[in-house]
Amino acid sequence: MRRRSPSKPAPDPSVTDAALEALNADELRTFIRDMMPWFDDALLARFTSEVVDRAARNASEWTPQSPADNLVDEIEGFAEAAKRIGYAEPWEVDAYLREGSSAFLSKRYPGAVKIFEALLIPIARAEIDLGQHEMVEEVLGVDPADCAAQYVVSVYMTSPTKERGESVLSAIDAVHGMGRMWEPLRELERVALEPLPELDAFLSQWRRLVQTRVENQRRSDWDSETDRWLREVVRRTEGISGLADVARASRRTGDLQAWCRALVEAGDWSAALEAHIEAAELVQNNEHVRGHLLDGAALAAQELGRGDLAKHLEHAWRQAPSMVRLRRWLGTATTKKDIDVLVAEACAACPKDANRQQALLHVLGEEFVAAAHLLRNAPGLDWSRREHPGHLLFPLFVGLLGTGDVEEWFVEEDESEAPLARLRDPDAPQLGTPPLVVLLEVAGVAQPDDLATRSKIFSALRCAAEQRLVGVTENKRRRHYGHAALLAIACARVDGSPEGGAWLARLRDRYRRFSALQREFKAIGGRRQP
Repeated sequence: MRRRSPSKPAPDPSVTDAALEALNADELRTFIRDMMPWFDDALLARFTSEVVDRAARNASEWTPQSPADNLVDEIEGFAEAAKRIGYAEPWEVDAYLREGSSAFLSKRYPGAVKIFEALLIPIARAEIDLGQHEMVEEVLGVDPADCAAQYVVSVYMTSPTKERGESVLSAIDAVHGMGRMWEPLRELERVALEPLPELDAFLSQWRRLVQTRVENQRRSDWDSETDRWLREVVRRTEGISGLADVARASRRTGDLQAWCRALVEAGDWSAALEAHIEAAELVQNNEHVRGHLLDGAALAAQELGRGDLAKHLEHAWRQAPSMVRLRRWLGTATTKKDIDVLVAEACAACPKDANRQQALLHVLGEEFVAAAHLLRNAPGLDWSRREHPGHLLFPLFVGLLGTGDVEEWFVEEDESEAPLARLRDPDAPQLGTPPLVVLLEVAGVAQPDDLATRSKIFSALRCAAEQRLVGVTENKRRRHYGHAALLAIACARVDGSPEGGAWLARLRDRYRRFSALQREFKAIGGRRQP
Protein backbone atom coordinates (compact mmCIF):
# COMPACT_ATOMS: atom_id res chain seq x y z
CA MET A 1 0.00 0.00 0.00
CA ARG A 2 1.20 3.51 -0.82
CA ARG A 3 2.26 5.46 2.21
CA ARG A 4 1.05 9.01 2.60
CA SER A 5 3.69 11.60 3.27
CA PRO A 6 3.23 13.28 6.63
CA SER A 7 1.52 16.65 6.39
CA LYS A 8 3.31 19.76 7.62
CA PRO A 9 2.11 20.96 11.01
CA ALA A 10 -0.01 24.11 10.66
CA PRO A 11 1.00 27.18 12.69
CA ASP A 12 -0.97 27.67 15.87
CA PRO A 13 -3.56 30.39 15.05
CA SER A 14 -3.74 31.43 18.69
CA VAL A 15 -0.08 32.43 18.59
CA THR A 16 -0.68 34.55 15.47
CA ASP A 17 -3.72 36.19 17.05
CA ALA A 18 -1.78 37.01 20.19
CA ALA A 19 1.09 38.50 18.17
CA LEU A 20 -1.27 40.68 16.13
CA GLU A 21 -2.95 41.92 19.27
CA ALA A 22 0.47 42.97 20.60
CA LEU A 23 1.09 45.27 17.60
CA ASN A 24 -0.20 48.82 17.62
CA ALA A 25 -1.79 50.41 14.54
CA ASP A 26 1.44 51.94 13.17
CA GLU A 27 3.39 48.72 13.68
CA LEU A 28 0.67 46.74 11.94
CA ARG A 29 0.67 49.10 8.95
CA THR A 30 4.46 48.83 8.70
CA PHE A 31 4.28 45.05 8.90
CA ILE A 32 1.70 44.87 6.10
CA ARG A 33 3.74 47.15 3.85
CA ASP A 34 6.82 45.00 4.50
CA MET A 35 4.96 41.81 3.60
CA MET A 36 3.28 43.04 0.41
CA PRO A 37 6.38 42.60 -1.81
CA TRP A 38 6.27 38.90 -0.93
CA PHE A 39 2.72 38.44 -2.28
CA ASP A 40 2.28 36.92 -5.72
CA ASP A 41 0.33 38.94 -8.31
CA ALA A 42 -3.02 37.28 -7.63
CA LEU A 43 -2.77 37.60 -3.85
CA LEU A 44 -1.58 41.22 -4.11
CA ALA A 45 -4.52 42.13 -6.35
CA ARG A 46 -7.09 40.51 -4.03
CA PHE A 47 -5.44 42.01 -0.97
CA THR A 48 -5.41 45.49 -2.47
CA SER A 49 -9.07 45.28 -3.49
CA GLU A 50 -10.06 44.13 0.00
CA VAL A 51 -8.07 46.87 1.74
CA VAL A 52 -9.54 49.58 -0.48
CA ASP A 53 -13.08 48.24 0.02
CA ARG A 54 -12.76 48.11 3.82
CA ALA A 55 -11.16 51.53 4.03
CA ALA A 56 -13.95 53.05 1.95
CA ARG A 57 -16.56 51.57 4.29
CA ASN A 58 -15.08 52.57 7.64
CA ALA A 59 -15.76 55.75 9.57
CA SER A 60 -12.77 57.68 8.21
CA GLU A 61 -14.74 58.97 5.18
CA TRP A 62 -11.78 58.10 2.96
CA THR A 63 -12.63 57.06 -0.60
CA PRO A 64 -10.42 56.04 -3.51
CA GLN A 65 -9.92 58.50 -6.32
CA SER A 66 -12.72 58.16 -8.84
CA PRO A 67 -11.74 57.74 -12.52
CA ALA A 68 -12.03 60.88 -14.62
CA ASP A 69 -14.53 61.07 -17.46
CA ASN A 70 -11.82 60.67 -20.10
CA LEU A 71 -10.65 57.43 -18.42
CA VAL A 72 -14.21 56.10 -18.48
CA ASP A 73 -14.34 56.86 -22.21
CA GLU A 74 -10.98 55.12 -22.65
CA ILE A 75 -12.29 52.00 -20.91
CA GLU A 76 -15.40 51.91 -23.11
CA GLY A 77 -13.20 52.20 -26.20
CA PHE A 78 -10.93 49.44 -24.92
CA ALA A 79 -13.94 47.16 -24.42
CA GLU A 80 -15.26 47.81 -27.94
CA ALA A 81 -11.86 46.97 -29.42
CA ALA A 82 -11.65 43.80 -27.32
CA LYS A 83 -15.06 42.70 -28.57
CA ARG A 84 -13.95 43.16 -32.18
CA ILE A 85 -10.93 40.88 -31.76
CA GLY A 86 -12.59 38.67 -29.13
CA TYR A 87 -9.74 38.89 -26.65
CA ALA A 88 -8.28 41.13 -23.94
CA GLU A 89 -5.26 40.86 -21.69
CA PRO A 90 -6.38 39.89 -18.17
CA TRP A 91 -4.08 42.43 -16.50
CA GLU A 92 -5.66 45.27 -18.47
CA VAL A 93 -9.20 44.10 -17.63
CA ASP A 94 -8.10 43.77 -14.02
CA ALA A 95 -6.87 47.36 -13.90
CA TYR A 96 -10.03 48.73 -15.54
CA LEU A 97 -12.39 46.73 -13.31
CA ARG A 98 -10.52 48.15 -10.35
CA GLU A 99 -11.31 51.62 -11.71
CA GLY A 100 -14.99 50.58 -11.80
CA SER A 101 -14.77 49.58 -8.14
CA SER A 102 -13.11 52.91 -7.33
CA ALA A 103 -15.98 54.74 -9.01
CA PHE A 104 -18.45 52.65 -7.00
CA LEU A 105 -16.66 53.15 -3.67
CA SER A 106 -16.50 56.90 -4.27
CA LYS A 107 -20.27 56.79 -5.03
CA ARG A 108 -19.85 57.87 -8.63
CA TYR A 109 -22.49 55.37 -9.66
CA PRO A 110 -23.02 56.52 -13.29
CA GLY A 111 -19.31 56.03 -14.01
CA ALA A 112 -19.33 52.64 -12.32
CA VAL A 113 -22.31 51.56 -14.44
CA LYS A 114 -20.52 52.56 -17.66
CA ILE A 115 -17.27 50.77 -16.76
CA PHE A 116 -18.91 47.57 -15.52
CA GLU A 117 -21.34 47.41 -18.44
CA ALA A 118 -18.49 47.88 -20.90
CA LEU A 119 -16.46 44.98 -19.46
CA LEU A 120 -18.59 42.59 -17.41
CA ILE A 121 -21.43 42.04 -19.85
CA PRO A 122 -19.32 41.07 -22.91
CA ILE A 123 -17.13 38.86 -20.70
CA ALA A 124 -20.24 37.17 -19.28
CA ARG A 125 -21.52 36.62 -22.84
CA ALA A 126 -18.13 35.19 -23.91
CA GLU A 127 -17.70 38.03 -26.39
CA ILE A 128 -14.33 38.79 -24.79
CA ASP A 129 -11.98 35.93 -23.97
CA LEU A 130 -9.38 36.42 -21.24
CA GLY A 131 -7.46 33.20 -21.90
CA GLN A 132 -8.97 31.35 -18.97
CA HIS A 133 -9.34 27.57 -19.05
CA GLU A 134 -12.73 27.53 -17.34
CA MET A 135 -13.53 30.30 -14.87
CA VAL A 136 -12.76 33.99 -15.23
CA GLU A 137 -11.52 34.00 -11.62
CA GLU A 138 -8.49 32.00 -12.78
CA VAL A 139 -6.95 34.98 -14.60
CA LEU A 140 -8.31 38.03 -12.78
CA GLY A 141 -6.96 39.55 -9.58
CA VAL A 142 -10.22 41.27 -8.68
CA ASP A 143 -13.24 39.18 -7.77
CA PRO A 144 -15.66 39.34 -10.74
CA ALA A 145 -18.58 38.38 -8.48
CA ASP A 146 -17.91 41.43 -6.28
CA CYS A 147 -17.71 43.64 -9.38
CA ALA A 148 -21.02 42.19 -10.61
CA ALA A 149 -22.68 42.97 -7.27
CA GLN A 150 -21.29 46.52 -7.32
CA TYR A 151 -22.68 46.92 -10.84
CA VAL A 152 -26.17 45.84 -9.78
CA VAL A 153 -26.13 48.23 -6.82
CA SER A 154 -24.95 51.03 -9.11
CA VAL A 155 -27.85 50.31 -11.45
CA TYR A 156 -30.21 50.46 -8.48
CA MET A 157 -28.83 53.84 -7.44
CA THR A 158 -29.06 55.36 -10.92
CA SER A 159 -32.46 54.03 -11.99
CA PRO A 160 -35.72 56.00 -11.75
CA THR A 161 -37.96 54.77 -8.96
CA LYS A 162 -40.69 53.43 -11.23
CA GLU A 163 -38.21 51.51 -13.41
CA ARG A 164 -35.86 50.32 -10.68
CA GLY A 165 -37.20 46.78 -10.34
CA GLU A 166 -36.95 46.02 -14.07
CA SER A 167 -33.53 47.69 -14.31
CA VAL A 168 -32.12 45.62 -11.44
CA LEU A 169 -33.55 42.39 -12.88
CA SER A 170 -32.02 43.16 -16.28
CA ALA A 171 -28.67 43.96 -14.65
CA ILE A 172 -28.63 40.66 -12.75
CA ASP A 173 -29.48 38.77 -15.93
CA ALA A 174 -26.75 40.60 -17.86
CA VAL A 175 -23.93 39.61 -15.48
CA HIS A 176 -25.34 36.21 -14.59
CA GLY A 177 -22.18 34.42 -15.67
CA MET A 178 -19.94 36.56 -13.47
CA GLY A 179 -21.53 35.69 -10.14
CA ARG A 180 -24.77 34.14 -8.97
CA MET A 181 -27.02 36.07 -6.66
CA TRP A 182 -28.85 33.41 -4.68
CA GLU A 183 -30.37 36.10 -2.43
CA PRO A 184 -30.34 39.38 -4.37
CA LEU A 185 -31.83 41.53 -1.61
CA ARG A 186 -29.25 40.41 0.93
CA GLU A 187 -26.48 40.84 -1.63
CA LEU A 188 -27.58 44.36 -2.55
CA GLU A 189 -27.62 45.42 1.09
CA ARG A 190 -24.28 43.73 1.78
CA VAL A 191 -22.51 45.56 -1.04
CA ALA A 192 -24.24 48.95 -0.79
CA LEU A 193 -22.30 51.76 0.85
CA GLU A 194 -25.45 53.47 2.07
CA PRO A 195 -29.08 52.53 2.73
CA LEU A 196 -30.91 51.64 -0.47
CA PRO A 197 -33.30 54.50 -1.25
CA GLU A 198 -37.05 53.90 -1.59
CA LEU A 199 -36.62 50.26 -0.68
CA ASP A 200 -40.31 49.59 0.04
CA ALA A 201 -41.33 50.66 -3.46
CA PHE A 202 -38.57 48.50 -4.94
CA LEU A 203 -39.64 45.46 -2.91
CA SER A 204 -43.17 45.77 -4.26
CA GLN A 205 -41.88 45.90 -7.84
CA TRP A 206 -39.41 43.09 -7.21
CA ARG A 207 -42.08 40.84 -5.72
CA ARG A 208 -44.28 41.31 -8.77
CA LEU A 209 -41.49 40.78 -11.31
CA VAL A 210 -40.12 37.66 -9.64
CA GLN A 211 -43.60 36.19 -9.19
CA THR A 212 -44.27 36.69 -12.92
CA ARG A 213 -40.99 35.00 -13.85
CA VAL A 214 -41.74 32.05 -11.56
CA GLU A 215 -45.19 31.63 -13.12
CA ASN A 216 -43.76 31.74 -16.65
CA GLN A 217 -40.96 29.26 -16.12
CA ARG A 218 -41.37 25.54 -16.63
CA ARG A 219 -42.46 24.07 -13.32
CA SER A 220 -40.78 21.08 -11.76
CA ASP A 221 -39.81 20.01 -8.27
CA TRP A 222 -36.25 21.16 -8.87
CA ASP A 223 -35.48 24.45 -7.16
CA SER A 224 -34.50 27.25 -9.54
CA GLU A 225 -32.70 30.49 -8.82
CA THR A 226 -35.93 32.42 -9.32
CA ASP A 227 -37.75 30.21 -6.80
CA ARG A 228 -35.20 31.22 -4.18
CA TRP A 229 -35.59 34.89 -5.14
CA LEU A 230 -39.33 34.65 -4.62
CA ARG A 231 -38.97 33.07 -1.19
CA GLU A 232 -36.49 35.75 -0.16
CA VAL A 233 -38.76 38.66 -1.09
CA VAL A 234 -41.84 36.93 0.33
CA ARG A 235 -40.15 36.41 3.67
CA ARG A 236 -38.96 40.02 3.64
CA THR A 237 -42.38 41.47 2.85
CA GLU A 238 -44.83 38.93 4.31
CA GLY A 239 -42.86 37.01 6.90
CA ILE A 240 -43.03 33.29 7.60
CA SER A 241 -46.79 33.26 6.99
CA GLY A 242 -46.06 34.31 3.42
CA LEU A 243 -43.65 31.39 3.03
CA ALA A 244 -46.39 29.10 4.31
CA ASP A 245 -48.81 30.42 1.66
CA VAL A 246 -46.26 29.89 -1.10
CA ALA A 247 -45.50 26.34 0.10
CA ARG A 248 -49.16 25.36 0.37
CA ALA A 249 -49.89 26.72 -3.09
CA SER A 250 -46.92 25.14 -4.89
CA ARG A 251 -46.42 21.95 -2.82
CA ARG A 252 -42.86 21.99 -4.10
CA THR A 253 -40.04 20.51 -2.05
CA GLY A 254 -37.93 23.66 -1.84
CA ASP A 255 -40.85 25.82 -0.75
CA LEU A 256 -41.97 23.33 1.90
CA GLN A 257 -38.46 23.01 3.27
CA ALA A 258 -37.95 26.79 3.37
CA TRP A 259 -41.16 27.27 5.34
CA CYS A 260 -40.18 24.67 7.92
CA ARG A 261 -36.60 25.87 8.11
CA ALA A 262 -37.72 29.44 8.77
CA LEU A 263 -39.75 28.31 11.79
CA VAL A 264 -36.80 26.37 13.17
CA GLU A 265 -34.52 29.38 12.69
CA ALA A 266 -37.07 31.45 14.59
CA GLY A 267 -37.07 28.89 17.42
CA ASP A 268 -40.84 28.44 17.15
CA TRP A 269 -40.86 24.70 17.81
CA SER A 270 -44.63 24.41 18.30
CA ALA A 271 -45.32 25.92 14.90
CA ALA A 272 -42.40 23.95 13.41
CA LEU A 273 -43.95 20.68 14.61
CA GLU A 274 -47.26 21.43 12.91
CA ALA A 275 -45.55 22.77 9.77
CA HIS A 276 -43.36 19.68 9.31
CA ILE A 277 -46.35 17.36 9.67
CA GLU A 278 -48.42 19.39 7.21
CA ALA A 279 -45.52 19.69 4.76
CA ALA A 280 -44.96 15.92 4.85
CA GLU A 281 -48.60 15.44 3.87
CA LEU A 282 -48.31 18.00 1.05
CA VAL A 283 -45.07 16.69 -0.50
CA GLN A 284 -45.74 14.84 -3.74
CA ASN A 285 -44.33 11.42 -4.66
CA ASN A 286 -41.07 11.81 -2.77
CA GLU A 287 -40.59 9.37 0.09
CA HIS A 288 -37.08 10.67 0.77
CA VAL A 289 -38.23 14.26 1.36
CA ARG A 290 -41.30 13.14 3.30
CA GLY A 291 -39.07 11.17 5.64
CA HIS A 292 -36.81 14.15 6.29
CA LEU A 293 -39.79 16.38 7.01
CA LEU A 294 -41.10 13.86 9.51
CA ASP A 295 -37.64 13.76 11.05
CA GLY A 296 -38.08 17.50 11.50
CA ALA A 297 -41.40 16.92 13.25
CA ALA A 298 -39.70 14.45 15.60
CA LEU A 299 -36.94 16.98 16.29
CA ALA A 300 -39.56 19.59 17.21
CA ALA A 301 -41.28 17.10 19.52
CA GLN A 302 -37.91 16.36 21.12
CA GLU A 303 -37.16 20.05 21.68
CA LEU A 304 -40.63 20.59 23.16
CA GLY A 305 -40.11 17.66 25.55
CA ARG A 306 -43.28 15.98 24.36
CA GLY A 307 -44.18 12.52 25.55
CA ASP A 308 -45.14 11.36 22.06
CA LEU A 309 -41.62 11.54 20.60
CA ALA A 310 -41.60 7.76 20.05
CA LYS A 311 -44.75 8.02 17.92
CA HIS A 312 -43.15 10.68 15.73
CA LEU A 313 -40.02 8.58 15.29
CA GLU A 314 -42.14 5.54 14.44
CA HIS A 315 -44.19 7.55 11.93
CA ALA A 316 -41.02 8.80 10.22
CA TRP A 317 -39.71 5.24 9.87
CA ARG A 318 -42.99 3.82 8.58
CA GLN A 319 -43.31 6.56 5.97
CA ALA A 320 -39.67 6.36 4.82
CA PRO A 321 -37.98 3.25 6.26
CA SER A 322 -34.23 3.49 6.76
CA MET A 323 -31.65 2.06 9.10
CA VAL A 324 -31.14 5.31 11.00
CA ARG A 325 -34.85 5.93 11.50
CA LEU A 326 -35.31 2.34 12.67
CA ARG A 327 -32.53 2.77 15.23
CA ARG A 328 -34.06 5.99 16.50
CA TRP A 329 -37.43 4.38 17.01
CA LEU A 330 -36.04 1.25 18.63
CA GLY A 331 -33.84 3.45 20.79
CA THR A 332 -36.89 4.76 22.63
CA ALA A 333 -37.17 1.35 24.36
CA THR A 334 -35.41 1.12 27.70
CA THR A 335 -36.12 -2.51 28.63
CA LYS A 336 -35.89 -5.85 26.88
CA LYS A 337 -39.66 -6.25 27.07
CA ASP A 338 -40.21 -2.89 25.40
CA ILE A 339 -37.71 -3.46 22.62
CA ASP A 340 -39.10 -6.95 21.93
CA VAL A 341 -42.51 -5.37 21.32
CA LEU A 342 -41.05 -2.77 18.95
CA VAL A 343 -39.00 -5.38 17.10
CA ALA A 344 -42.10 -7.49 16.52
CA GLU A 345 -44.01 -4.48 15.18
CA ALA A 346 -41.12 -3.46 12.96
CA CYS A 347 -40.70 -6.96 11.55
CA ALA A 348 -44.31 -6.93 10.39
CA ALA A 349 -43.89 -3.57 8.61
CA CYS A 350 -40.28 -3.75 7.37
CA PRO A 351 -39.98 -3.70 3.54
CA LYS A 352 -39.01 -7.07 2.08
CA ASP A 353 -36.01 -5.64 0.23
CA ALA A 354 -34.66 -3.78 3.30
CA ASN A 355 -32.12 -6.49 4.08
CA ARG A 356 -29.97 -4.46 6.45
CA GLN A 357 -32.94 -3.39 8.54
CA GLN A 358 -34.29 -6.96 8.55
CA ALA A 359 -30.86 -8.18 9.61
CA LEU A 360 -30.84 -5.85 12.61
CA LEU A 361 -34.34 -6.94 13.63
CA HIS A 362 -33.36 -10.63 13.37
CA VAL A 363 -30.29 -10.08 15.55
CA LEU A 364 -32.21 -8.09 18.18
CA GLY A 365 -34.73 -10.95 18.26
CA GLU A 366 -31.80 -13.44 18.47
CA GLU A 367 -32.95 -15.03 15.22
CA PHE A 368 -29.35 -15.69 14.23
CA VAL A 369 -30.06 -18.32 11.59
CA ALA A 370 -32.39 -15.97 9.68
CA ALA A 371 -29.77 -13.22 9.86
CA ALA A 372 -27.06 -15.64 8.67
CA HIS A 373 -29.29 -16.56 5.71
CA LEU A 374 -29.40 -12.86 4.69
CA LEU A 375 -25.61 -12.60 4.88
CA ARG A 376 -25.07 -15.81 2.90
CA ASN A 377 -27.34 -14.66 0.08
CA ALA A 378 -26.01 -11.08 -0.11
CA PRO A 379 -24.09 -10.26 -3.32
CA GLY A 380 -20.30 -10.10 -3.22
CA LEU A 381 -20.40 -6.62 -4.75
CA ASP A 382 -22.62 -3.70 -3.76
CA TRP A 383 -21.46 -3.64 -0.14
CA SER A 384 -21.86 0.12 -0.36
CA ARG A 385 -25.59 -0.19 -1.06
CA ARG A 386 -27.77 1.21 1.71
CA GLU A 387 -29.52 -2.12 2.34
CA HIS A 388 -26.63 -4.56 1.91
CA PRO A 389 -26.44 -6.44 5.24
CA GLY A 390 -22.71 -7.13 5.10
CA HIS A 391 -21.35 -4.11 6.95
CA LEU A 392 -23.81 -4.76 9.77
CA LEU A 393 -23.81 -8.53 10.10
CA PHE A 394 -20.21 -9.46 9.36
CA PRO A 395 -18.52 -7.52 12.19
CA LEU A 396 -21.46 -8.24 14.47
CA PHE A 397 -21.18 -12.01 13.95
CA VAL A 398 -17.40 -11.90 14.28
CA GLY A 399 -17.78 -10.10 17.58
CA LEU A 400 -20.43 -12.50 18.90
CA LEU A 401 -18.57 -15.66 17.89
CA GLY A 402 -15.16 -14.38 18.96
CA THR A 403 -14.68 -12.48 22.18
CA GLY A 404 -18.35 -11.68 22.50
CA ASP A 405 -17.44 -7.97 22.51
CA VAL A 406 -19.30 -6.56 19.52
CA GLU A 407 -18.07 -3.02 20.12
CA GLU A 408 -14.49 -4.18 19.61
CA TRP A 409 -15.25 -5.11 16.01
CA PHE A 410 -18.12 -2.90 15.03
CA VAL A 411 -17.51 0.28 12.99
CA GLU A 412 -20.43 2.68 13.19
CA GLU A 413 -22.21 3.18 9.88
CA ASP A 414 -22.04 6.63 8.32
CA GLU A 415 -25.70 6.96 7.41
CA SER A 416 -26.57 10.43 8.58
CA GLU A 417 -30.15 11.49 8.00
CA ALA A 418 -30.43 14.84 9.74
CA PRO A 419 -33.80 16.52 9.18
CA LEU A 420 -34.00 19.16 6.49
CA ALA A 421 -35.14 21.72 9.05
CA ARG A 422 -31.90 21.40 10.98
CA LEU A 423 -29.64 24.42 10.71
CA ARG A 424 -26.14 24.08 9.34
CA ASP A 425 -24.82 25.09 12.73
CA PRO A 426 -23.22 21.93 14.18
CA ASP A 427 -24.36 23.01 17.64
CA ALA A 428 -28.00 23.20 16.53
CA PRO A 429 -30.44 20.65 18.00
CA GLN A 430 -30.57 17.30 16.26
CA LEU A 431 -32.13 13.92 16.74
CA GLY A 432 -30.03 11.41 18.59
CA THR A 433 -29.33 8.04 16.98
CA PRO A 434 -28.41 5.30 19.48
CA PRO A 435 -25.32 3.22 18.66
CA LEU A 436 -26.11 -0.36 17.65
CA VAL A 437 -24.20 -1.69 20.63
CA VAL A 438 -26.67 0.10 22.91
CA LEU A 439 -29.62 -1.54 21.16
CA LEU A 440 -27.91 -4.92 21.53
CA GLU A 441 -27.44 -4.34 25.26
CA VAL A 442 -31.08 -3.34 25.80
CA ALA A 443 -32.22 -6.39 23.84
CA GLY A 444 -29.88 -8.62 25.85
CA VAL A 445 -28.28 -10.17 22.76
CA ALA A 446 -25.68 -12.75 23.82
CA GLN A 447 -23.39 -15.27 22.16
CA PRO A 448 -25.30 -18.19 20.66
CA ASP A 449 -24.55 -21.40 22.57
CA ASP A 450 -26.19 -23.82 20.17
CA LEU A 451 -23.50 -25.55 18.08
CA ALA A 452 -25.76 -25.87 15.04
CA THR A 453 -26.48 -22.13 15.10
CA ARG A 454 -22.80 -21.27 15.48
CA SER A 455 -21.96 -23.58 12.59
CA LYS A 456 -24.49 -21.86 10.31
CA ILE A 457 -23.10 -18.45 11.27
CA PHE A 458 -19.53 -19.61 10.55
CA SER A 459 -20.68 -20.95 7.21
CA ALA A 460 -22.39 -17.66 6.34
CA LEU A 461 -19.26 -15.69 7.25
CA ARG A 462 -17.07 -17.82 5.02
CA CYS A 463 -19.60 -17.68 2.20
CA ALA A 464 -19.74 -13.88 2.43
CA ALA A 465 -15.93 -13.64 2.39
CA GLU A 466 -15.66 -15.97 -0.60
CA GLN A 467 -18.34 -14.12 -2.56
CA ARG A 468 -16.64 -10.81 -1.80
CA LEU A 469 -13.37 -12.14 -3.20
CA VAL A 470 -15.10 -13.43 -6.31
CA GLY A 471 -16.89 -10.12 -6.84
CA VAL A 472 -13.88 -7.83 -6.50
CA THR A 473 -11.49 -10.00 -8.51
CA GLU A 474 -13.83 -10.79 -11.40
CA ASN A 475 -14.72 -7.11 -11.71
CA LYS A 476 -11.18 -5.82 -11.04
CA ARG A 477 -12.27 -3.70 -8.09
CA ARG A 478 -8.73 -3.25 -6.81
CA ARG A 479 -9.65 -0.52 -4.34
CA HIS A 480 -11.70 -3.14 -2.48
CA TYR A 481 -9.07 -5.91 -2.39
CA GLY A 482 -8.12 -4.89 1.12
CA HIS A 483 -11.70 -5.22 2.34
CA ALA A 484 -12.04 -8.68 0.76
CA ALA A 485 -8.79 -9.84 2.38
CA LEU A 486 -9.93 -8.40 5.70
CA LEU A 487 -13.12 -10.48 5.64
CA ALA A 488 -11.28 -13.70 4.87
CA ILE A 489 -8.66 -13.19 7.58
CA ALA A 490 -11.36 -12.25 10.10
CA CYS A 491 -13.12 -15.57 9.41
CA ALA A 492 -9.94 -17.54 10.02
CA ARG A 493 -9.09 -15.67 13.20
CA VAL A 494 -12.50 -15.95 14.77
CA ASP A 495 -12.51 -19.67 13.95
CA GLY A 496 -9.08 -20.20 15.47
CA SER A 497 -8.98 -23.88 14.48
CA PRO A 498 -6.54 -25.66 12.13
CA GLU A 499 -9.45 -26.12 9.74
CA GLY A 500 -9.94 -22.33 9.62
CA GLY A 501 -6.25 -21.81 8.83
CA ALA A 502 -6.36 -24.43 6.09
CA TRP A 503 -9.47 -22.78 4.59
CA LEU A 504 -7.66 -19.42 4.44
CA ALA A 505 -4.57 -21.01 2.88
CA ARG A 506 -6.68 -22.63 0.15
CA LEU A 507 -8.42 -19.31 -0.47
CA ARG A 508 -5.15 -17.44 -0.85
CA ASP A 509 -3.78 -20.12 -3.17
CA ARG A 510 -6.89 -19.83 -5.35
CA TYR A 511 -6.06 -16.15 -5.98
CA ARG A 512 -2.26 -16.46 -6.17
CA ARG A 513 -2.22 -14.75 -9.60
CA PHE A 514 -3.65 -11.54 -8.10
CA SER A 515 -0.48 -9.90 -6.80
CA ALA A 516 -2.26 -6.79 -5.47
CA LEU A 517 -4.65 -8.97 -3.50
CA GLN A 518 -1.78 -11.05 -2.13
CA ARG A 519 -0.09 -7.86 -0.90
CA GLU A 520 -3.27 -6.98 0.96
CA PHE A 521 -3.41 -10.45 2.52
CA LYS A 522 0.19 -10.07 3.67
CA ALA A 523 -0.28 -6.55 5.04
CA ILE A 524 -3.51 -7.32 6.92
CA GLY A 525 -2.27 -10.70 8.11
CA GLY A 526 0.61 -8.99 9.89
CA ARG A 527 -1.69 -6.89 12.03
CA ARG A 528 -2.83 -7.91 15.47
CA GLN A 529 -6.48 -7.92 14.41
CA PRO A 530 -8.21 -7.16 11.10
